[in-house]
Amino acid sequence: MSDALINGLAGAGGGIIAQLITYPLQTVNTRQQTERDLKKEKRKIGPVEQMCQVVKHEGWERLYGGLTPSLVGTAASQGVYYYFYQIFRKKAELAAIERKQKGVGDGTVGMFSSLVVAALSGCVNVLLTNPIWVVVTRMQTHTQASKKVHSDCEPLPEAAVLATIEPPPYGTGHAIQEVYDEAGVRGFWKGVFPTLIMVSNPSIQFMLYETMLKKLRKRRALNGKNDVTALEIFLLGALAKLGATVVTYPLLVVKSRLQAKQVTTGDKRHHYKGTLDAILKMIQYEGLSGFYKGMSTKIVQSVLAAAVLFMVKEELVRSIRLLLIKDAINIVTSKAH
Repeated sequence: MSDALINGLAGAGGGIIAQLITYPLQTVNTRQQTERDLKKEKRKIGPVEQMCQVVKHEGWERLYGGLTPSLVGTAASQGVYYYFYQIFRKKAELAAIERKQKGVGDGTVGMFSSLVVAALSGCVNVLLTNPIWVVVTRMQTHTQASKKVHSDCEPLPEAAVLATIEPPPYGTGHAIQEVYDEAGVRGFWKGVFPTLIMVSNPSIQFMLYETMLKKLRKRRALNGKNDVTALEIFLLGALAKLGATVVTYPLLVVKSRLQAKQVTTGDKRHHYKGTLDAILKMIQYEGLSGFYKGMSTKIVQSVLAAAVLFMVKEELVRSIRLLLIKDAINIVTSKAH
């Protein structure tokens, strides 16, 4: 089994576990990002209070709306990303060794090369998996969009009240059909432009992570100690994701706005024709603060998810390699006898 495949499988496994743990926060964060209420006086509520409101008015299952396609997307994204990351990383390492042989550099992959490797891996990942995340965003925000239709209608008819309390089932198939009806096949690549720019997020994240991990391992080697622990990997992953999230969050909000169901009638301030149109309308009607809606929730969710992902991935990679070594030893031993 190749090193790229091992890292791809481990990344997929770590991503699924991280997703299961943090998904309710992700659902709440997506709703916060796509909230288009322009009233300044609206009271802001925290993620815990908002989760309680979702459970109270919509049930526990709504915190996990879109979980199935999200798990598929996470496994696909992490698997694709780590697979191509390892391939590009190997090429960068070989290039660094060749440069050293020519008297240039120390033979290690530098920060800029790490950034390029992560960016290339991220671009491949985005282009292949964007349709899945469009569907996930629709499923996470569906109930919110349905309730907003009746938000200013008082008094509500009895049928509307019942529809608000018990919204009709909305599954993956409904979301796919809705996206296709709106914009055809190209609708599944809505928000791909800001998402491609957001490749800088994992690029920054992995650059920070690899740099901190390399320094920590060097320090441990000098002191004659063992490799880094799972807890230290957890903390390094959290710090790396924190730095990347703060820098790129506005692009994430724009992406979510574009992928959510668009308002085609009524207030045109809520309808975005594209990335530039969304940015200009958000600046005009919501100000710069609109680009940071739900940021505190995202920091908690993404930092926790990244920390769990890195920790689980490293443990899975280590376990798979140990199993392969044991299998190889057993094969050699059996042949010897």
